Formats: sequence, structure tokens, C-alpha cells
Amino acid sequence: MLIDTHAHLDFRQFDGDRDAMLDRAWEAGLAAIVTIGIDLETSRAAVALAEAHERVFATVGFHPHDAKWADASALSELSELAQHSRVVAIGEMGLDYYRDRSPREVQRRLFRQQLQLATQVGKPVVIHDREAHVDTLKILRQWVTENQPRPAEYRGVLHCFSGDLALAQTAIELGFFVGVDGPITYRNARQLPALIQALPLERLLLETDAPFLTPHPYRGQRNEPAYVRLVAQKVAEVKNKSLREIAQATTTNANDLFRLGIEERKSPLERMRS
Repeated sequence: MLIDTHAHLDFRQFDGDRDAMLDRAWEAGLAAIVTIGIDLETSRAAVALAEAHERVFATVGFHPHDAKWADASALSELSELAQHSRVVAIGEMGLDYYRDRSPREVQRRLFRQQLQLATQVGKPVVIHDREAHVDTLKILRQWVTENQPRPAEYRGVLHCFSGDLALAQTAIELGFFVGVDGPITYRNARQLPALIQALPLERLLLETDAPFLTPHPYRGQRNEPAYVRLVAQKVAEVKNKSLREIAQATTTNANDLFRLGIEERKSPLERMRS
């Protein structure tokens, strides 16, 4: 049983076959999918999808690319959406110094504002960090020190982690999980498999970032949640574990962080033994 903790199910790439895509995910053994908001429109859509599908959960937030559009009115509506019962986290939020589609100071201000919202509603956070490791860590450390949000071990996830081992270990010490996506499967991947091998399984989450970051051997095609199994298989390989062990651990991790309430499905033989 697997959980895709980061997908964008509302994106137009799924408009032609969204229901069929979800059916493929359930057939592939997924117990749940967390669909991610990146602005007001996608946050509303994420909530609507979570309302319509029992095994879909939502996050709401503003991606750093869209920080310049997050005025007071938008933040007010985001605060209302954040309190919805199907919303399990705030984000995708953070900093992106690679694209720089919003001014960096605006990104940092909105990042702090969304962290405060997470504290107010008592939900974890989904963090985007691209080539902004120093400032991301500085802001997260300040947030944790000043607010002590959530239990210490369940503060959020660094989505599609792209830092080094020292950054990952520091983030874990602050109470964060590390999100593992399709790039771990790429043939030219070297640093990421070694990084994941060194990190505790108890702090890893599986993600697709669908429709992006499609894992090997489907790289270049549209990604979808069913492919999270390929990420899990690669994590099992680099950590010398069985796929079942990876599935059980990462499902527990997702359950604990996002409070999904997903119960592990057992085979008839396992039910007889329990």
C-alpha cells in the first residue's frame, strides 16, 4: 500500500482522463493521494477534488512563483480554505531562486505568512526549496524556534528534496520529512540515491509531483500517481529493503504527518493470523 504525498491532480494535463488516471492509481495499490494547491485557483480545485474522492486529500497554499499575486484578499481566502476538514497541510510554499518569478523579498514575506497560517490552523507544511537552501533553512529554523508548531517530529516535508546530506539532516532535526520523487530513478542520478540511502526511512515520503518529474522508464511522458511505485522500488533498491518494507514505512510516515487516518489493508491470510 502506497501513498503519493505530492501530486497536482487538477492540472490541465489530466483534463482528458482524470477519472481513469485515478482508477489506475487505486489499481496500482495507492491508498491515498495528496493533491497540492499552488495558488487560490488550484487550492480551490484541490479542495473540490478531495471532497469528491474519499482517498484524495488536499493542501492549500501559494507557490513562490505566484507570491507576487498573494494580496490581503487572497490570503484571507486562503485562511478560510486552510480550515477545511479535507485540507491536511499548508503549501506548496517556500522559495525559488532558480526561476525568480516573484521578487525574493516578496517570496520570503509570503513564506513567513503561510508558516504563521499553518501554526494558526495546526497543520503541517509542504516546502518548495530550489536553490534557496540558506534562506529556506533560516526561515524554517526561526519559525520552529518562535512558534513550536505541531509536535516536534511532524512539522512538514521538504518536497522534492534537492539539497545535500547536511541540509537534510538539519531539516530532520527541525521536525521535517524529506520528499523523494522521480529523479531518484534517473540513470544519471548519483548524489540523490546516495543521499536517500543515508537518511532514516522513518523520515522519507514518496511523491510524484505529477504531472511532472516522471520516473524512469517513462521519463519524457506525463507523470501520474500510479508511478509512485517506481519511486518506491528505487528507494527499496538503494536502501536494500523490500518494496513492502518501503511501502509500510512511508505509508506510516504520511499517515502520521498528514493525519490521513488510512488503515493498512491486509490480505485474507494476514487477517486470519491477526
